[in-house]
Amino acid sequence: MLYYLFDFLDKLDFPGAGMFRYVSFRSATALVLSLLISTIIGRRIINKLQKLQIGDTVRNLGLEGQLSKVGTPTMGGIIIIIAILIPTLFCARLDNIYIILMLITTVWLGSLGFLDDYIKVFKKDKEGLHGKFKIIAQIGLGLIVGLTLYLSPDVIIRENIEFRNENNVIEKVSYNAEGVKSTQTTIPFVKNNNLDYESFVSFLGDYAEPAAWILFVIVVIFIVTAVSNGANLTDGLDGLAAGSSAIIGVTLGILAYVSGHIEFASYLNIMFIPGSQELVIFAATFIGATVGFLWYNAFPAQVFMGDTGSLTLGGIIGVFAVVIHKELLLPILCGVFFVESVSVMVQVCYFKFTKKKYGEGRRIFKMTPLHHHFQKAGNAGIAAKLQKPINPVPESKIVVRFWIVGILLAVLTLATLKMR
Repeated sequence: MLYYLFDFLDKLDFPGAGMFRYVSFRSATALVLSLLISTIIGRRIINKLQKLQIGDTVRNLGLEGQLSKVGTPTMGGIIIIIAILIPTLFCARLDNIYIILMLITTVWLGSLGFLDDYIKVFKKDKEGLHGKFKIIAQIGLGLIVGLTLYLSPDVIIRENIEFRNENNVIEKVSYNAEGVKSTQTTIPFVKNNNLDYESFVSFLGDYAEPAAWILFVIVVIFIVTAVSNGANLTDGLDGLAAGSSAIIGVTLGILAYVSGHIEFASYLNIMFIPGSQELVIFAATFIGATVGFLWYNAFPAQVFMGDTGSLTLGGIIGVFAVVIHKELLLPILCGVFFVESVSVMVQVCYFKFTKKKYGEGRRIFKMTPLHHHFQKAGNAGIAAKLQKPINPVPESKIVVRFWIVGILLAVLTLATLKMR
């Protein structure tokens, strides 16, 4: 909204109004505003949650410090959502299709997570919203995003074209004069870093193009579901999901900026996506909201984000990567989420297999998701009866080490743009 106000003032030659035309200035403004909202309003929301006695219930698994978390306010994801929505509405261009999709994603998954937490807290049903309804909602969002990217005339790319000399060395990279709709995406570690989904269905001949978009929509649904659930599983230690998401948010903001800036895109030899630079503002609010939330969520946590926050963060990351055509970088960038999810699947499969084969289920990890495997055992509980972790360490140290891994993965993700 402020963009349109300052644009009007700039036409009237109001001093300084032209600054709001720059994405960098609006991103900085959004970041600061998001941080202020999450820290200032966050305290009031936490107090309100405590007054309503919206506390988290914790199963006694025998992990260090676990029982001290009982009663800590949950549903704190409301803080993150507010801190994302308000600065975005104020600082971003609301006619940008990518911003519209990100706002829809935030509200959609925020509502889904809120409903899940509401059932857990107020209905006293520890299972929350039934899993099939979560999946249906996530599929619904995937369809909205995928079909919008297919149908909207504003969603276009300009493919990077290489010009090589006689020694097969790239001399320059240029772009088509006009943008086109495309199912291409960026793939890491290869020279020709554009992968077109249409290549998988080229055998269909004249039907290859529509089939490619169908495949693309299916991929979008899978990514939204996988990343949102991965973030949800990662949210098990104080500050782990919020800090990891902030690191990912910084990386996505950089990718959006270089993808929407033709000179940087040319230097990196990646596709140019007109309009994607506006997503830097959304990334700034995302970073500000998660870092501000850490003010209260860092060890020892004064509030938990609950599914209201974790599902929203994961969904935002997934959709953001899709709209800037960098979804195939997610296994690297979201490596922490990926490993957490895989650890659960491996544990469950191995337990069922050994139970069927030996009559008694066995475990690979002490406990999953993976971050629990490294925790110190506390009082007597389930953990005390299982095998010991490799090197048991305090919760706060586990979180910081996971953050360090996340930073390394973020750097590797950015490096893949030149590592070919």
